[in-house]
Amino acid sequence: MDKTKIIRLIVEQLTHDLAVQFNAAITAHEASTHEENIPDNKYETLALEASYLAQGQANRAGELKRALDSYKQLTLQRFDDDSTIRLTALVTIAGKDATTRTLFIGPLEGGMKVADNQSEIVIITPASRLGRDLIGKSVGDLVRIGAGSSGKEFEIVRVC
Repeated sequence: MDKTKIIRLIVEQLTHDLAVQFNAAITAHEASTHEENIPDNKYETLALEASYLAQGQANRAGELKRALDSYKQLTLQRFDDDSTIRLTALVTIAGKDATTRTLFIGPLEGGMKVADNQSEIVIITPASRLGRDLIGKSVGDLVRIGAGSSGKEFEIVRVC
């Protein structure tokens, strides 16, 4: 898989998400300051609620902007089967039931999913539990996803 393409897909998704979030923040801000939402008494809280929403959406837009900038400046590392997993590794893991998952170790926005041809790639960060478990491991090592008896064990089958 081409990691440059994966980064491009991540940047495209973040750009889209940022535009949506920015527009939502503007809409919420306009609602919080609109003259029809000026409270007549202390029990009318629509403007206050809209201002909280606008602030939350603005904060999220800021997070997306930081992530977008981070991915635009990201330097991709080269890996082979003897390499240990670190930032920018593309990792394929396989379960005992032959299910496979492809994971990209990115700096931010863990949980995001992008599609490369027919495969889905999940972005995870080193700060996540799975990210911490993968960092420093290599092909052939085992990693557990999920806690307790519901967790599944996966083997690292490819790092690139």
